[in-house]
Amino acid sequence: MTKMPFVTVVIPARYGSTRFPGKPLTMLGSKPMIQHVYEQAAACHLVSDVLVATDDKRIKETVEGFGGQAVMTSGSYRTGTDRVAEVARLRRGDFFVNLQGDEIPLQPELLADLIEPFLTSGAEMGTLKRAIDSTEDLHNLSVVKVVTNHQGNALYFSRAPIPVVRDDAGHVAATELHYIHLGLYIYRRDILLKIEALPSGRLEEAESLEQLRALEHGISIKVWETKRASLRVDRPEDVEMVTEKLRRFEAVKLELAPSRAAHGK
Repeated sequence: MTKMPFVTVVIPARYGSTRFPGKPLTMLGSKPMIQHVYEQAAACHLVSDVLVATDDKRIKETVEGFGGQAVMTSGSYRTGTDRVAEVARLRRGDFFVNLQGDEIPLQPELLADLIEPFLTSGAEMGTLKRAIDSTEDLHNLSVVKVVTNHQGNALYFSRAPIPVVRDDAGHVAATELHYIHLGLYIYRRDILLKIEALPSGRLEEAESLEQLRALEHGISIKVWETKRASLRVDRPEDVEMVTEKLRRFEAVKLELAPSRAAHGK
């Protein structure tokens, strides 16, 4: 019998945030945001373990209150990747997924879209992209963009609207050209610990994007495309919109449930 890889999902969740203090505990409908993220990760069939890595007892108590696992991580961390690496030194796992605490998958299969191909790819590190269909998102600095080569390896990540179409005066989002980068990564354990030990790069600091540290130091990042939706909360102004989208998604899921049950799905 082939041994199944042990895949640990770590959700870094800090309380302090310049733009949105206490964001993980923000209520989205009847649940705090961190619970939405945690439950979707735990429901993925390829995930062996899920835990929240936090610096705040309020977050830890909230997670344990809904039956989740949480660990307190000490010290000052540059990024969520560094917080995940501390967990990797303390907990078992062949592979580690860094799922950002404000990236809410609407389906557990979103994680499978990353984990499944990564496990057979031989890649050092992986992530997901999704086509951008909104010119507003293309120019939104909170929305990270990614460009890849023909082998699916990341060339660059940026908050800027990359690539720029020189001859398009309107700089609109183009099909099969512009892609959003989703807030989750998967690493082999050894690569995760290697990245943590590296000094911060100039590009990483300029863009405030942790994945650029890996690229600057020659670690390749494989990027797979997903069609599945996720929701992201960047600012307090996003809460009402995200809550409504979650409500509508849950309503549609309930409507479809009898039909799926009737067909044995």
